[in-house]
Amino acid sequence: MPYVGLGVYKMTDREEALQAIAKALEIGYRAIDTAALYNNEVEVGEAIRHSGIKRDEIFVTTKVWNNDQGYDETLRAFETSLKKLGLDYIDLYLTHWPVEDKFVETYRAIERLYEEKLIRVPGVSNHHAHHLEKIFAKANVLPMVDQIELHPYLSQEELRAFCKEHDIAVTAWSPLGRGKVLKDETISKIASSVGKTAAQVILRWHYQNDVITIPKSVTLNRIEENMQIFDFELTSEQMTQIDRVNKNERVGQNPDTFHFDF
Repeated sequence: MPYVGLGVYKMTDREEALQAIAKALEIGYRAIDTAALYNNEVEVGEAIRHSGIKRDEIFVTTKVWNNDQGYDETLRAFETSLKKLGLDYIDLYLTHWPVEDKFVETYRAIERLYEEKLIRVPGVSNHHAHHLEKIFAKANVLPMVDQIELHPYLSQEELRAFCKEHDIAVTAWSPLGRGKVLKDETISKIASSVGKTAAQVILRWHYQNDVITIPKSVTLNRIEENMQIFDFELTSEQMTQIDRVNKNERVGQNPDTFHFDF
């Protein structure tokens, strides 16, 4: 699974989405993260087919939405996503949020899809440790990925440690804190000292923490900028300085208290 992918949340304009995905694939992105909720699985599949890149070189993630959770419901939702994407398989399929009394059965369905080789990697999103432990109690194959809100203002150190202990890869959604963290004084100073943008410094911080990122952008130069994080390295002191800006501050919902229409 590539360390940097393109997130396509809120890319609802068809042409804008196609252009952004095409640009990302052209300059070297090999991971695209979508979801049933985003209503752009059709565009993701179309852009992949038109790219000329072999299917097995592109890592595609999508997710089952809350009102489609449950065992049978998830299997049906997967078929819908697969058809919209126009693919033979999906690389990573995730539970979008841990819907109470449903998320364990939802994961059981994802596990079945993995066993049937319709997906390459089974995973979840927005799951705390206690959600994962409930899944562990019934799963034969443990989740391999947990996609969570993660950025310097919400560093999630305990959850990251838990995932590492159980060999679960962590993916950060909103890795730049929806832009809020870009203005942080500490990060700005580090960016100036290394000759990079604040966004590049944050994405590099994630990378050196062994965290996968899926920054979302439809701005073509930012899509390119977000990939240019492999030609420099943050010192241990700079990493620690960024660790210290943590505020346990979310820009999205808390998985324990989230409210979405089902």
